[in-house]
Amino acid sequence: MKFSESWLRTLVDPQLTSEELSHLLTMAGLEVEDLSPVAPAFDKVVVAQVLEVVKHPDADRLNVCQVDIGSGTPQQIVCGAPNVAAGLKVPCALPGAELPGDFRIKIAKVRGIESSGMLCSAKELGIAEEASGLLILPADAPVGQSIRQYLELDDQVFEIKLTPNRADCLSLLGVAREVGAITGVATNLPVVAEVPASIADRRAIALDAPVACPLYFGRVVKGVDAKALTPEWMKRRLERSGIRAISALVDITNYVMLELGQPLHVFDDAKLEGAVHARLARPAEKLLLLNEQTAAVDADVLMISDDAKPLAMAGIMGGEESGVTLETRDLFLESAFFAPAAIAGRARRYGFASDAAHRFERGVDFGGTRRAIERATQLILEICGGQAGPVVEAKAELPARQPVRLRTARAEKVLGVPLGSERIAGIFRGLALQFTQQGDDFLVTPPSWRFDMEIEEDLIEEIARLVGYDNIPSPAPRARMAMLRQPEAQRPAYRIRQMLADRGYQEVVNFAFVDTAWETDFAGKTDEADRIRLANPIASQMAVMRSTLFGGLISNLLTNLKRKQGRVRLFEVGRVFRRDTEATPVSGFAQPWRLGGLAYGTALPEGWADGGRKVDFFDVKGDLEALLLPAEAVFERLTHPALHPGRAARILLDGREIGCVGELHPEWVQKYDLPVAPILFELDFSALKQIVVPVYGEVSNFPPVVRDLAVVVDQDIALQSILEGLKPVLSSLVRDIQLFDLYVGKGVPENKKSLAFRIVMQDTQRTLQDSEVDAVVQQIASELAQKFDAERRA
Repeated sequence: MKFSESWLRTLVDPQLTSEELSHLLTMAGLEVEDLSPVAPAFDKVVVAQVLEVVKHPDADRLNVCQVDIGSGTPQQIVCGAPNVAAGLKVPCALPGAELPGDFRIKIAKVRGIESSGMLCSAKELGIAEEASGLLILPADAPVGQSIRQYLELDDQVFEIKLTPNRADCLSLLGVAREVGAITGVATNLPVVAEVPASIADRRAIALDAPVACPLYFGRVVKGVDAKALTPEWMKRRLERSGIRAISALVDITNYVMLELGQPLHVFDDAKLEGAVHARLARPAEKLLLLNEQTAAVDADVLMISDDAKPLAMAGIMGGEESGVTLETRDLFLESAFFAPAAIAGRARRYGFASDAAHRFERGVDFGGTRRAIERATQLILEICGGQAGPVVEAKAELPARQPVRLRTARAEKVLGVPLGSERIAGIFRGLALQFTQQGDDFLVTPPSWRFDMEIEEDLIEEIARLVGYDNIPSPAPRARMAMLRQPEAQRPAYRIRQMLADRGYQEVVNFAFVDTAWETDFAGKTDEADRIRLANPIASQMAVMRSTLFGGLISNLLTNLKRKQGRVRLFEVGRVFRRDTEATPVSGFAQPWRLGGLAYGTALPEGWADGGRKVDFFDVKGDLEALLLPAEAVFERLTHPALHPGRAARILLDGREIGCVGELHPEWVQKYDLPVAPILFELDFSALKQIVVPVYGEVSNFPPVVRDLAVVVDQDIALQSILEGLKPVLSSLVRDIQLFDLYVGKGVPENKKSLAFRIVMQDTQRTLQDSEVDAVVQQIASELAQKFDAERRA
């Protein structure tokens, strides 16, 4: 919302500077985004009249002018402007004047002829970006008066950044009402008297959609002069509010909208047939709008029409075919209240915006609808002439204003300041809120211009604004502090992050809403019922909630590759989402925490001792095993839609699946144009936080005994199953058993493999005897033969 300070001060004039007023508005919740002068500093520029224009004898494009500057003696000024002519009134910079751009005017000779000043364009005065010639002033401009005073250039333009709930301040009336309430200064709000009808002409109005349009006023005005010039004061106020002056009739409706907050529309009465209807759009209905766009109107769009055709999209934009032109003689003036829900979002749907829609979708004062049509009629008759018919009113059920209860004690507790009933009552009176008191409680009825007062907190906010946010103290919080218990068997989240960072991974944070294709590729969700689709996504590629972290990590990898990063280690801790009718706290959805990671490029940073080996499954498996220590995880073969069918594994901890790890599926490597496949993993974050508490073991003073055992087994038997099978029968003397060799080839039967284990045995009380050691090795060999049909290899 932009407006000039001088216009505001005609309605309310507190004894404050521009900067003080700006600060006061901001602290009351109406943030002043910009405060700027309408013109840069300059002096000694007056209104002048050109008396005579003669061609310069030595220059084709220059003229020698005799100019009256109000001093009694005409001044000679050489001018090159193409539009200079005798009789014009224009700005004249006198000798000694300093114009914007550090340009000083002095008496000088131009091609041999003395010039005592300069006739100015709007650009030279700094009040326009471009100018094709001199700034032509109205014929009644007083010669000799300072141009700053005549054009009111010692003015400031306020630009207020309003929140959507404060539609009442989208007008000078609303802002003046706020300033009066904040400062306690009396307001001089515009008094609008009813314009008596001088003709009987009228047009019937029908509310065919009374919920969407419960109030409509219309009036016929005949014999207007649409070619009349808009007064300079009105053009000046419009332009300083960011609205370009177009024609008198259009300018008047825009002016009333800025002044009172009520959008209006003017139809050419000669183009209307029968009654005016407020109705919903009909099937396949189209309308050519004033912006020359033809809109195929949806069924939920409110339309203004006559008996034969549509005239306008209600509250949004008028139609081209029924609009006024400079030839219009008779007009139909509309002032209506449209329900915010009937207007909201409609303009954006068709790819444009309008000042009317901006106001109607937030809520317009339905108590001032009649006042606006009377004010517009006044201005039309004053500027364009004509005769006005009676105001025709069509009315249905208007929005109910439900009283809201405020408890004084509650307001004081929330704001943390003593208020008292009298002070609160004074604030409500200043805001023109009707209320009744019931002890220390207030029952407040919101006025017709406030659509944002529905609950007690809304009234508390009003009190806070009027008290002033900078007047509410901010004491340091006081509370009893207690150290929270941290179970020994639970690892802090930051520690898990730190462990990954120590192994070269960098943390990323991605959006939880993702591309639908990611859910199909990386989670295998091809059925629409399995996806959690957003009702109102912020972008088409963010339409569903993620059920895996893989998509975001692949996107991060692609971003890094575009920036020539050849070695990438990433991890993310975040929620994923899935349907679950038993989930809490949000019914129907589970939102577990997951830890996802990705490794790409070389196994080690580039260096002279490294051969540039690419990271593989076992590198990342080692990272995960280190992350899970001291617990021992089990890795089993897995089929996963995102991972390579032969290079992926599920991760089990104490028999429970906690995640997966594997190489990206070749199909997705090709689809996402990756040079080589990255290694991905995803784990249940809550499982990672639960750790096995280390148990102290006595350190033996006796030497360990090491034996090697080689066996031949079927090639499809997994090492993990062998180690798990040996655990129940291992002697307490066995400290460790590890595979150190795998051999397939000569000397080993086909479809067989040779596995060599290193067995470490030790006792804390004595040195082991050979017989004991041999017995343990024989026991292990027998168990392998019995469970896995293993043959001992010499």
